[in-house]
Amino acid sequence: MKVRDIVDILDGSIVFGEDYLDRDVYRACGSDMMSDVLAFVKEQAVLLTGLVNPQVVRTAEMMDMKCIVFVRGKSPDIGMIDLAQEREIVLIKTDLEMFTSCGLLYAHGLRGGSGK
Repeated sequence: MKVRDIVDILDGSIVFGEDYLDRDVYRACGSDMMSDVLAFVKEQAVLLTGLVNPQVVRTAEMMDMKCIVFVRGKSPDIGMIDLAQEREIVLIKTDLEMFTSCGLLYAHGLRGGSGK
């Protein structure tokens, strides 16, 4: 799946990363606990979260994630946007809840991090 597909599927808006929308992503992880994300298998992944702090971007970078989707209408602040820009991580926001967002992406073929 392309990052641009995620924007369309989740009726999202791009906060940062217009230049990176053609990146492929194969897995997704939905969590507000970054410790759970660190246990996630990294395979060009998307992180869905309602947590809005710089640690989210740092965790995504450590796990080689290509895209972060902020759910429930959450918006990253300028510090997070700057950090994502330095690391070339796409930031998307959607008004959908995490459960709905994960379900829609799963229904369109994106799978979880375990490969199952």
